[in-house]
Amino acid sequence: MPVCVFLRIVCMDLRKSILALSIYLLSVAGSSAAWAQIFSCVDAYGRKITSDRPIAECKDKDQKELNPNATVKRIVRPTMTAQEQSVADQKLKDQVTEKAVHEENRRRNRALLSRYPNKAAHDKERSQAQAQVNDVIKTAQSRTEELLIQRKKLDEELEFYKKDPAKSPAALRRQLDENEKSVSTQRKFIGEQGEEKKRIDARYDDELNRLRGLWAQASAPTAAASVPVK
Repeated sequence: MPVCVFLRIVCMDLRKSILALSIYLLSVAGSSAAWAQIFSCVDAYGRKITSDRPIAECKDKDQKELNPNATVKRIVRPTMTAQEQSVADQKLKDQVTEKAVHEENRRRNRALLSRYPNKAAHDKERSQAQAQVNDVIKTAQSRTEELLIQRKKLDEELEFYKKDPAKSPAALRRQLDENEKSVSTQRKFIGEQGEEKKRIDARYDDELNRLRGLWAQASAPTAAASVPVK
């Protein structure tokens, strides 16, 4: 057989083989595509419906998306209305917020326990906070006493003009006015510091109530472990 004829036959066989392989691959791809998505559901009339896409008749019902071996891949939930979607979004938002608050409370609790391992530590810091405010109040009271002594001297000078106060020097009247304003400012400041002491006590009382529960929880495992086994 001539070489050219032999090569022609080989080429034809090779083309046939490639064509056959291509047809096979296309059939496999088509088969895979057919099984890519299979949806199944039971409609309002009790009919079982199967489709290669989400089923319109079951848009208000759960639909099963199946694997090629007919096992359930996932459940497709009903399409929600705009109002239902809004409610679902708000619920999710509330859950996220609640989780964040819960985590923040846990973080705060850990920080409190670390800072105050017992009541003595908490009482000590409360006393220090109150002592700082008391020092500020004492300073303000001392300044008020100085201003009152100054006012007494100014009043003594004003006695010379008792019969006709209008003749008193402008500088003296100005000093009296400034003294009165300063005394008022100091007394107002002292009152504000008294309110600050109340706020400090309220904060530490709130922390103490919280800490009592945390201390109890922290000591519970230790207490349980110390109970003798009978």
